[in-house]
Amino acid sequence: MSKINLAVNLGNIQLANPTILASGILGTTKALLKRVAEHGAGAVTIKSISREPREGHKNPTVITFEAGMLNAVGYSNSGVDAAAREFSDLQEINAPVIASVIGTQKEDFVRVVEGLSGAEFSAIEIPLSCPHTPGFGLLAGQGTPEATFAITSEVRRITKLPIFVKLSPNIPGICTIAKAAEDAGADAITAVNSMGPGMIINIEAQKPVLSFMVGGVTGDALRPIAVRCVYDLYQAIKIPIIGVGGVSTGRHAIEMMMAGASAVGIGTGVYYRGIGVFKKVCEEMAQWMRENSFDNVHEIVGVAHD
Repeated sequence: MSKINLAVNLGNIQLANPTILASGILGTTKALLKRVAEHGAGAVTIKSISREPREGHKNPTVITFEAGMLNAVGYSNSGVDAAAREFSDLQEINAPVIASVIGTQKEDFVRVVEGLSGAEFSAIEIPLSCPHTPGFGLLAGQGTPEATFAITSEVRRITKLPIFVKLSPNIPGICTIAKAAEDAGADAITAVNSMGPGMIINIEAQKPVLSFMVGGVTGDALRPIAVRCVYDLYQAIKIPIIGVGGVSTGRHAIEMMMAGASAVGIGTGVYYRGIGVFKKVCEEMAQWMRENSFDNVHEIVGVAHD
C-alpha cells in the first residue's frame, strides 16, 4: 500500500500537511503554538498583533448557535513590543509560524512588521477585513483594490518573508481585491475571514447576546461561502490560496482543496473537536485519499474545476 503524501508548499514554506491553525485561536503564546504543532498542525498562526496594546471588546465575545459561531473579540492583544518578546525564539515549535499583523492604515502594518522582524516567523499574514471592529478592515476602507495594493506593497517593501493577504467574504469583488494583492507582491491569499456582521438576540433578556451586539460568523454557516470564494479565486489568481471557513473534518478540507485551496485554516474546528482536530483532519484526509486512489494531496487541488 503506497504512503499518502500530505506535504504542501506555500511559496517557499514547506508544511508537513495542509492544516494551519487560523489566527485568533490558541495563538496567544509560544507555549500554546508549540502544543498545537505537537497535535499535528502543519503550520500555526499567532493571534493578530497591532501597533499598540488593545483590550478588545467586553465579554461575552463569543457565542455558538446551531450553524456555527459568532465572535466579536475586537483584536485584543498585547501590542507589538510585548509580542516581539513573547515570540522571540520559535525554534522549539516544530512547524512554520505565521505572524498575523493588523492596522488601521498602512503605516501601522509597517511598524508592526518591523517590530516583529527579530522573531523567526516563516510568513506574514495581513487581514484586510474585519466585520466587527471599528477602524479595521472593511470599515477602514481596506476592502478596495487601491487600499489592498497600497498596504501589501508597503509590507512587501520592508520584508522578504512570504506575505499572505486575508480577505473578507463580504466583498462582492473578492477576485479583484485578490488580484491587487497578487500584483503588489503577495505570495498567497487567505480566504476567508469571518462574514457578517451577524447578531443573536437573547429573547428572555430581550437584547443581543454579544456585548458588542454584532460579530463575525464562522463555522458551518460560513463554509459554503468560503468554498465558493476559494473556487472563484482559483480561476482569477496564480498564487496559492489558504482556504478558511468551517473546516473541521477531512471531508471539509478535501472539499476546500478541490475548490482550489493549497492548504486549509482551522479555527472554529478547534472548539468542536479539540486541539487534536489537526491530526484527526489529516487522518480522515489520508483515509479518503486511499479509498479514492489519490497518493498525493497536490492531486486534489482544483479538481472541481476539471
